[in-house]
Amino acid sequence: MVLPLSVLLASIMTFGDFSENYEFAAMKSAGISLQRAMRSLIIFILILSSISFWFANNIAPQAEYKFVNIRRDIMHTKPAMALTAGQFNDLGTLNIKFDEKYGEKSEKLKNVTMHMINQQNSENKTVIKAEKGKIETNEKSNILKLHLYNGTYYEDVTPKNYRQREKKPFVKADFDHYILSLDLSEFDNSDEELQKISNTAAMMNISQLNYTIDSLNTNLKNEITSQEEIVVNNNNDLLSNSKEEKIVYKEITLDSLVSRKTRSEKISLYSNASAVAENIKFNTQNNKNALIEKEKNINRHWVSFYEKFVIAFSCLLMFFIGAPLGAIIRKGGLGLPMVFAVLIFITYHFINTFGKKLAQENGTTAFLGSWLSTLILLPLAIIFTYKATRDRGINSIDNMLYPITNYLKKKFKKKQNNIQNV
Repeated sequence: MVLPLSVLLASIMTFGDFSENYEFAAMKSAGISLQRAMRSLIIFILILSSISFWFANNIAPQAEYKFVNIRRDIMHTKPAMALTAGQFNDLGTLNIKFDEKYGEKSEKLKNVTMHMINQQNSENKTVIKAEKGKIETNEKSNILKLHLYNGTYYEDVTPKNYRQREKKPFVKADFDHYILSLDLSEFDNSDEELQKISNTAAMMNISQLNYTIDSLNTNLKNEITSQEEIVVNNNNDLLSNSKEEKIVYKEITLDSLVSRKTRSEKISLYSNASAVAENIKFNTQNNKNALIEKEKNINRHWVSFYEKFVIAFSCLLMFFIGAPLGAIIRKGGLGLPMVFAVLIFITYHFINTFGKKLAQENGTTAFLGSWLSTLILLPLAIIFTYKATRDRGINSIDNMLYPITNYLKKKFKKKQNNIQNV
C-alpha cells in the first residue's frame, strides 16, 4: 500500500514543479503536449503495476506462509525468546517466571520460580524455586529440558483424612541439579496455526484462490441441497410409507383432535409440540448461521482475489490523479503536494478498507467492495486529466479556493482591526 502513495506523491511533486517553473509552457511552445510528456511515465507506471501485481500474487503469499514457521523455529532453536522476563509465562500446566535471561541463545535463566498443577488432581500444586536455570532443546525432538540449579521443591499434599487436611501438609526437598522435561507439542500449536493460516486467502495466489473458491462453492451448494433434502424428508415422513399402500386423506381440524384429549394429555401435547418447534427453530438457525459463515468465507477469498488486481491498478490510478493535479496546482516540493497526497490516499485507503469489510460481511458483492475505492476515485482522475490537458484546471481550482481564502482574509482583517481599536 506504500507504493500507490509513493506514486501519488512523486507525481504531484514532479508535475507541480514543472508547472511552477513554467517548464510545461516551454514544452507546449516546442509542440510537446501534456499527453506526450506523460507518455514515457505511463509506460513506466504500467511496468510498475505489473511488478506490483507479480509481487502481490507470488511473493507476498509465500512470505506470509513462511512467516508462520518462525514461531516453531523459535520454540526449538531459541525457546527463551518466547518467554518474557519479569512475568509469569503460561506453558500449559506450567507457569514459569524469572528475573533475567542471558547467554548466547538467551537459554540461561536467573531466579526461576515455577508453578505446576497436577493434571490428575488439581488441588495438588507444586512450586519450584531455583537460583539459576538453563533451557536445552533438540531440533529433532519435541522435548524441552529445563535444568534447574540450587533450588527448592515444594508440593502440596492432600490427605484423605479431614483432620490431616487442616494441618496443610506439604513436601519439601532441596536440590543441586533438577531436570524437568516438557513436551513442546502440548502447548505448541504452531502446526494448527500453520494449517489454519495456510487455508486462508492471504496465503494463496490467483490459481490457488480459483481452485479454493470453486471447491467452497461446490461445498456450499452441497450443503444447501443436503439441508433442503432433510427438510423435505422430515415433512414427508407420511409419504415415505409403502408405495403400494393407498393413503386416504380426511379433513380434520386441530380443535377436534385436541378436544378428545384429557387436560393432562393436552398439557403434554402442547409441551411436546413446543419442544419440537424450539428444536426445529434452533436447528434452522444453526444451519442458517453455518451457511452465512460459508458465504462469508467465500467472499473473503473473492476479496483477496480482487485485491491483487486492485493494488496493481491503484498505482496507475494514483498516477493519473497526481500528475494532472500537480500540473493544476502549480506547486512542487513537499509542502502543498504532501497535503494533497495524504488527503487523497487517506480517502482511498478508508474507502478501500470499508468496502472490503462490507464485502466480507455479506453487505455487498465482493467485486463491488474490492473495487469501491477505485470506482469512486476514477472519475476524479478522469476530470483532473481532462482539465490539465486543456488548461482549464487552474481557474477552476482558484474558483473553488476563492471563497475559503476570501473568508480567511476578512476574518484576519477583522481581528487586526479589533486589536488596533483596543
